[in-house]
Amino acid sequence: MAVSDILATIDSEIAKLRQVRALLSGGAAPTPKKAAGRPKKVVVATKKAAKVAPAATKPAKKKRNLSPEGRKRIAEAVKKRWAAQGAAGHPQSSRHPMLAYELT
Repeated sequence: MAVSDILATIDSEIAKLRQVRALLSGGAAPTPKKAAGRPKKVVVATKKAAKVAPAATKPAKKKRNLSPEGRKRIAEAVKKRWAAQGAAGHPQSSRHPMLAYELT
């Protein structure tokens, strides 16, 4: 028996086993399931991106900090606003409807 005959016999056996497996599993061979959720981001490196030096990128934006004087001005403005709202009072119609009922 030659090697090619042995390989042909093995291939036919594999084909028969695949058919039997498909029948037992209920039809077609199982396909891999897709993962749930958002697909992963695919990063593609292009030739143009490879040529750009890292120093050519924009520098990171500087974090903006608020000075103590600026914080103080904002705090005073908020307190002034709250005082104006408190002085104006709250009209009865602006209350929540569930709180507006009267007990009898």
